Amino acid sequence: MFRLYCFTTLATMLLLLTACSSAPTQVSPNAGRYQQQQDSKPARLPTLLEMTDPAPKAEPLSRGGNRPYQVFGQHYTPIADATVFTETGIASWYGSKFHGHLTSNGETYNMFAMTAAHKTLPLPSYVKVTNLDNGQSAIVRVNDRGPFHRDRIIDLSYSAASKIGMLQRGTARVQLELIKSPAMLAQDLVNTKQQCYIQIFASTDNDKLNQLSTEVTKKLAVPTQIQAADGIFRLLVGPSKDKRQARDWLAKLKANQYPGAYFFDSTVCS
Repeated sequence: MFRLYCFTTLATMLLLLTACSSAPTQVSPNAGRYQQQQDSKPARLPTLLEMTDPAPKAEPLSRGGNRPYQVFGQHYTPIADATVFTETGIASWYGSKFHGHLTSNGETYNMFAMTAAHKTLPLPSYVKVTNLDNGQSAIVRVNDRGPFHRDRIIDLSYSAASKIGMLQRGTARVQLELIKSPAMLAQDLVNTKQQCYIQIFASTDNDKLNQLSTEVTKKLAVPTQIQAADGIFRLLVGPSKDKRQARDWLAKLKANQYPGAYFFDSTVCS
């Protein structure tokens, strides 16, 4: 469960000068910025909420972590344009030692989030991981590089490893399937523009909208999602490519305590 962050760009090298050497094959796995010598489990198991699969979406390529790099004399070239990818091999997981430290794309690693590390998949991307020994699966957001062991193909977060039932053994035979990647972003934007959404509410309070989203879905049996832009969170019903269905949803919302609901893009829905 060793992770190294040496990349070829000058800016990144300056940032990581204290953690990386010019000869990565000589770096000790326990040297550098980590407080623990060995990785370990946290004091508690993840909650059901922490093991909830993230909603896959195509995101732009991260500024960090997508350039060719070298670890222990081995060269890796991330496949930034990946749209189709499957792989079978051994998964491991990483926990407390790395918790709170930066991932390869500059985010903060949270062992209770549904994330993972992969050597070459684009950052960020979403992958379905299936445990071939028990059939349990999870969706993870890949935002890190590793694991740098020849016999392992992915490092899962503590929550993701728990969800597919591999905490006790520490490793598992898995199959990976790419679900969303940055290369799919353009097509997703086209599809989104062709779909109809209804806005119910907008707020800077994401927690409040999450609660309202649950209430609307349960009460009215309509799909909901929250979209963020410039610090504002929008609670939307949809999507739907069927304009008649969208009009029925809008009528139902207006008749059930949401008179201010409206088509997010009237040119698509009307």
